This record gives sequence, C-alpha cells and structure tokens, in this order.
Amino acid sequence: MSNDEDDRARLPDPGEGKRGTEGHIGYLLRQAAQAHRTRIDRALADLGLTQPQFAVLTMLAAYPGRSNADLARLALLTPQTMSVIVGNLLEAGLISRRPHPIHRRIRELTPTPAGERTLETAKARVATLDATLLSGLSGEAEATVRRWLVETARG
Repeated sequence: MSNDEDDRARLPDPGEGKRGTEGHIGYLLRQAAQAHRTRIDRALADLGLTQPQFAVLTMLAAYPGRSNADLARLALLTPQTMSVIVGNLLEAGLISRRPHPIHRRIRELTPTPAGERTLETAKARVATLDATLLSGLSGEAEATVRRWLVETARG
C-alpha cells in the first residue's frame, strides 16, 4: 500500500477532519460524551461499576424509592436497559427493592449501605474526572456550557 492509500485507510483521530472543530456539533457532543464515559468506566472498573450503573446509583441516592420506569427516565436509558442494570445492581447488593406501600405492583428501589459506600467512592473519582474536564474553563465559561447543555436537553 502506498502512503496515499495508508492515509485514506486510516480513520481520523478525535480532533481531525470531521472529528475536529469543523465537524457537526451533534457528532462532536456525542464524541465528547463517549470519551468521558470511557474515562468513567475505566475509573470505576475496580468497583465493579459502569458509567450507567453509576448514573443509576446517583439518581437513586438523589431520588430514593423510584421505580425502574422512573429511573429509566432519570438516567436517560430504555426500560429494557434499566432492567438489566437494576438486576446487576441487585445481584451486587448495591440496591434493594421493596413493594410500593400503595401501588403493590410498583417496586421501589433504594441504595443499600454497601451501595451508598460504593457510590461515595465512585463520586470522588468521577468528581476528579469532571474537574479535569472543566479545568480549562473559567467559572463564567463553565456556567455558559452548563446552561447550553441544559437548554439543549430541554429542546
């Protein structure tokens, strides 16, 4: 293969070509989110947590007693994916499930003491990653990015 063929066969790295500043904004947002997720997955691997599991534990700590359906909406996941995540968290002993006091078919989920301890460790690690992510921004720029992300999510 010639050098020209090598150049055509090689995929661009983040920051190159359409993966750079001239790329579609939606793609760049997804690329950045995926890179951050990968970093989180690596940082939490020894805790036995993935980024989606961390998100679910975080939402449960903030909004305890929620159902699978509520969690799926909060964590931006499908109900099917949430069922798998909840099953894995139950099996790991990080959350517990009990019947809703009024609506017996609904099962409320809450972190267990082991889940709370794991979440605290995970939060510290993710906070370090978040600080690195924001390190090049002024307070004003960070506020602007946060507002833009929220406005984008609201549609």
